[in-house]
Amino acid sequence: MSFAIIQTGGKQYKVKTSEILKIEKIDKKPSSKIEFKEVLAYGDDKNIEVGSPLVQGAKVEAELIKNAKKRTVLVFKKRRRKNSRRKNGHRQQYSLIKINKIFAKDGGLFAEAKKIDKKETKKIDKEK
Repeated sequence: MSFAIIQTGGKQYKVKTSEILKIEKIDKKPSSKIEFKEVLAYGDDKNIEVGSPLVQGAKVEAELIKNAKKRTVLVFKKRRRKNSRRKNGHRQQYSLIKINKIFAKDGGLFAEAKKIDKKETKKIDKEK
């Protein structure tokens, strides 16, 4: 199984083709293509290419599915015996992406997601 390790939003993610992933929010419209050029490593079961710190020429191509917000996190601060309290809520924004292709350092296609036809999805739904 081929994989790549990318860096985005100050975090590192190990991604595989046709994987759906939550990352920090990206300001683009849904169903648009995104390229991650900060690839730290890529490989498969037999060989691995590791950069120092990045692999020059390697990239990962993904599709933006949607931008949304996570559940509310309540921030409650209280100082005892002083009748002082403060309550805030925070909803972190994220982007949901699907990894389509992984390109090697020479620009060649390393791995690609399988495309599923509508007929195949209907067959899968009937089997369940």
